[in-house]
Amino acid sequence: MAARKSTRGKNAPDPQELLGYYRDMLLIRRFEEKAGQLYGMGLIGGFCHLYIGQEAVVVGLQANCKDGDQVITTYRDHGHMLACGMDPKGVMAELTGRAGGYSKGKGGSMHMFSKEKEFYGGHGIVGANVPLGAGLAFTNKYRGNDHVSMTYFGDGASNQGQVYETFNMAALWKLPVIFVIENNQYAMGTAQKRSTSTPALYTRGEAFGIPGEEVDGMDVLKVKAAGAKAMAHCRAGKGPYILEVKTYRYRGHSMSDPAKYRTREEVSKMREERDPIDGLRKQILDGGHADEDAIKEIDKEIRAVVNDAAAFAQESPEPDVSELYTDILAEA
Repeated sequence: MAARKSTRGKNAPDPQELLGYYRDMLLIRRFEEKAGQLYGMGLIGGFCHLYIGQEAVVVGLQANCKDGDQVITTYRDHGHMLACGMDPKGVMAELTGRAGGYSKGKGGSMHMFSKEKEFYGGHGIVGANVPLGAGLAFTNKYRGNDHVSMTYFGDGASNQGQVYETFNMAALWKLPVIFVIENNQYAMGTAQKRSTSTPALYTRGEAFGIPGEEVDGMDVLKVKAAGAKAMAHCRAGKGPYILEVKTYRYRGHSMSDPAKYRTREEVSKMREERDPIDGLRKQILDGGHADEDAIKEIDKEIRAVVNDAAAFAQESPEPDVSELYTDILAEA
């Protein structure tokens, strides 16, 4: 997914830019819905963490990325892969454990990578990807380029000790890394207010001299604007930046989570009043940037892409037994 640059004034976004964001978010939404269906059919095994509700976060931030910028995240990672431009067919095939997947069917939901798209994985250990993200940023600093490491993690992971160790090192060495806290308010199943003494997570870097800000993660344009500011900070050699993106997941922590720690009314209220895709659709229609027919055509196009990905995944063979012995040793 390439960055989209608007040629219009600040208050008049390019219609094609808006439609592009709408298409990208809708792809993630429909893909995740299909993944949920396949999981229910027993075609996806293990854990499966859906990104439904959080689409504006990664789409808005990735709009600021350029070739060479890296992305690393946690296990709720399908949306990040798609936003990086990874092929939905390869992602879905990996989810179903097929040879046509990005990790040859051996990684599944939590362990797929694409060096071509600079996506360095979803990681199953909470907070473990944060020091790795700083390591990617160290590579950029060492090589003297202006690339930025986009390191995503959640509100639950923000309480992990290794996160603060990483903040310290990143600040000390002025590493070009954006720490993106996707605050969907519930960690695995515990509300933030019950687990976090500091409500404003973006202030967690103050002790290290790392600037940060909070942004509405249900508005893709606000996310993009905040991301542009953070990117400029890092590319200018000023060190790391923290973005706390306030978002919300509609589904449970994983497909096996009944999410009884919150009410149905709470989820319904968010869906009805704050949905990022519905909000952008309304903005597009109200602004006269496109009509209902154009919106319906995008939806039809996206459904076809997702259905093709599901068909490809189911038709792709399972990995050969010999694959058990590959990709386990790198000879220097």
